[in-house]
Amino acid sequence: MKIGRRSALAMLVGAAGTVGSLSRAVAAPSSGLPAVRIGILQFGSVAWQLDVIRRHALEQGEGLRIDAVPLASNQATLVALQAGAVDVIVSDLLWVARQRAAGEDWCFEPYSSALGAVEVPAQSPIAAVEQLAGRRLGIAGTSLDKSWLLLRLLSRRRMGKDLDETVEKVFGAPPLLSQELLAGRIDAALTYWQFAARLEAKGTRRLVGMSEVMRDLGIKEPVPLVGYVLSARWARENARLCAGFIRTFRRAEEILLRSDEEWQTIAALTGAEDAAELVRLRDAFRDGVPRRGDPALRPAAAELYRLFAEIGGGALVGPSPTLPEGTFLDGIDT
Repeated sequence: MKIGRRSALAMLVGAAGTVGSLSRAVAAPSSGLPAVRIGILQFGSVAWQLDVIRRHALEQGEGLRIDAVPLASNQATLVALQAGAVDVIVSDLLWVARQRAAGEDWCFEPYSSALGAVEVPAQSPIAAVEQLAGRRLGIAGTSLDKSWLLLRLLSRRRMGKDLDETVEKVFGAPPLLSQELLAGRIDAALTYWQFAARLEAKGTRRLVGMSEVMRDLGIKEPVPLVGYVLSARWARENARLCAGFIRTFRRAEEILLRSDEEWQTIAALTGAEDAAELVRLRDAFRDGVPRRGDPALRPAAAELYRLFAEIGGGALVGPSPTLPEGTFLDGIDT
């Protein structure tokens, strides 16, 4: 659904929680450099990369400035984008596809293929997805969470039964599910990648990761389901600025890929409680970095989208059972 600019700005104030967030979003830049405004969550991995960009002056090498607009939730970033309060956010491939199917011009540039995992206590007797049947399974997010749908697809393929019908589902926020798992009140937790990494640092065992689930479903390469989301028209009209922005973030990504020392510098930003947790977060982040220029990426994304449409229907993907044309950003030389 398209949101009017005035309505979206009003919603943004409520979603972000402070008028200050809105004023930062729409304030005119004071320097002469062209700016790209990116809506971010304070504790997300985008903030880690922005810190690298600032300290290494990467944006200056592209002759631009990146203005970070802190927002309070994923929903607030979507509202800010639609309101025109920011130029770019990091969000969901399925949201972009659904919007394009409805006639909007948002497009997607891959950011990360890091997804969730099923975690169990180290001494748990559960050794395979099939053994989750009859157990209490904590699920981060909602019934339409992508990792949960992938796990359901796998159970249908392996067992001919849907986990939705065979497990005791406990939906909740990731921090709460982590506490419940560590306290033994649930048998397993399907949670987001950062929280899976933190749990493993505390001694849990990974039962299955979603990249493995994708492979078992016939998706040979991990599909980045999280990416930079921006207007295709804005990208065309600001092609050099857009390309410079993407290159800046990729250079920050490359630094985080090769430098362990850089992770020590951003440790406080990650919220890692100790060295073991930082290493887990580092490795999970690196595993999620997309393979640039992979010719199999878009066919894999189209096939994964078809599977999501099959199990999630219109409630998940909207009116299009196939990935809409133009979902991915094209025509920008990065």
